[in-house]
Amino acid sequence: MMKIVIIGGVAGGMSAATRLRRLNEDAEIIVLEKGPFVSFANCGLPYYVSGDIQERSDLLVQTPEQLRARFDLDVRPFSEAIAIDPDKKEVTVRSKEGEYQLAYDKVILSPGAKPFVPPAEGLSEAKNIFTMRNVPDVDAVTGFILEHKPKKAVVIGAGFIGLEMAESLAHRGLAVTIVEKAPHVLPPFDEEMAAYLADELEANGVTLYTGVAATAFQNEGKTIVLENGVTLESDLTIMSVGVQPENSLAISAGIETGMRGGILVDENYETSKKDIYAVGDAIIVKQQITGEDTMIALASPANRQGRQVADVISGLNRKNKGSIGTAIVRVFGLAGGSTGLNERQLQLSGKEYAVVHIQGKSHAGYYPNASAIVLKLIFHPKTGEIYGAQAIGADGIDKRIDIIATAIKGNLTVHDLPELEFTYAPPFGSAKDPVNMAGYAAMNIIEGVSESIQWYELEKMQEEGYQLLDVRSESEIERLGALNGAINIPVDDLRARIGELSIETPIIVSCQSGLRSYIAERVLKQNGFNVKNLDGAFSLYATVRPEKVVK
Repeated sequence: MMKIVIIGGVAGGMSAATRLRRLNEDAEIIVLEKGPFVSFANCGLPYYVSGDIQERSDLLVQTPEQLRARFDLDVRPFSEAIAIDPDKKEVTVRSKEGEYQLAYDKVILSPGAKPFVPPAEGLSEAKNIFTMRNVPDVDAVTGFILEHKPKKAVVIGAGFIGLEMAESLAHRGLAVTIVEKAPHVLPPFDEEMAAYLADELEANGVTLYTGVAATAFQNEGKTIVLENGVTLESDLTIMSVGVQPENSLAISAGIETGMRGGILVDENYETSKKDIYAVGDAIIVKQQITGEDTMIALASPANRQGRQVADVISGLNRKNKGSIGTAIVRVFGLAGGSTGLNERQLQLSGKEYAVVHIQGKSHAGYYPNASAIVLKLIFHPKTGEIYGAQAIGADGIDKRIDIIATAIKGNLTVHDLPELEFTYAPPFGSAKDPVNMAGYAAMNIIEGVSESIQWYELEKMQEEGYQLLDVRSESEIERLGALNGAINIPVDDLRARIGELSIETPIIVSCQSGLRSYIAERVLKQNGFNVKNLDGAFSLYATVRPEKVVK
């Protein structure tokens, strides 16, 4: 009989345990969890704070009793694995009853990641600072709110959990401030896409400090000093600056680690020590697009890895193919989704890439309640290989990002996106979905039908002598403003007024969303003009650089 010890539950560990039982009825499967809960919905924790999830019991997916009854698993909460001896094939366990040795044939490490708390003056004396990783954390936060009734909250870190906690605390009636060291909120997104979420946060009363870190905590944490000298008053502070792998057990066992201390595994999830495997947030995976090492702390890959390692141990042919990092976050009335690589990652990798931004609707525009979608597609400018995508909108963001993530996993290119057929009826979508349109726009770039520039290139090109042409209507410009240095000829008047433009002067054309400027680009190019299209047009530029709008 095979004896398998799984260290850590939740996504990776419990997926492994239950799959192992389905494949090995005679195996002895022991799950060790140092905390009280072995199977809980950690992604739901912020929504329990907000009250969206009202019952704490809803966070507890399975109890040890349920897991024993259905899967015959020996689940041991409050049992911490403190050492592994790979030679003796023993795990040392510390429990309420004392320490004991547990022999094994196979071990699966699923320790997860722990919140990274950077050193700062006065942090150890603070009494109102919390992290958000597990059920005891959420109990501590909700208990503090009920007892102390805080009015002001500071969230340090504007990643996915930080933004979810900011929204949740605002829903509880607290005045929320976010402090983020990166130049913009949600650092995995590119700046112009994150700008839409920043606007949504501020529209809902959240104060933002970006490009600055907290350096000191005073008055038992009630006063926070930022590196620019600003001081913030906080009744409740959430530390959410990132995570680091829980690797102490692996290191003590002599298991090799890599970048940021992540546990190194092979394509079968086996570590450098025979018969010891690892899955989840603590391991290094391959970024499937680049083949480079990375760490992706997300529930979906962890669940997949847990099932796959169970298959491997059971003799099935499964390989660790890596991950592409597909994620989504709700920020009040908007959602932000992403998959694959962002521009910053591509710039660091030295890869050649191109970008298109398209604006569409969640469903047919003529059907009530259609909402805007801004979709960014990043791809190779010659082969059309899809590198990544980001999308912002009130509805339908998950659908579009999931489609593009599937396309990346399936090795499709931008040429395939217009060929994808989606369900269509006016309440659900458009005859030409935003994903289809992104494919068309990318193909125009690849085939030379259109030449575009990005928002961050505009000022430099104007300095180099390009004339900015705005083809919106005069009423739009009066209502919304214009970009500095632009001249205006509405697209419907362009052919009649083309003589007002000098064919010797290169032109950048813009409209509200990019559609009319593309039409104008085609008209002008076929009349001999040197023309480039401002990708994303006025609405994108004005969102990320509102100070440049002339009204």
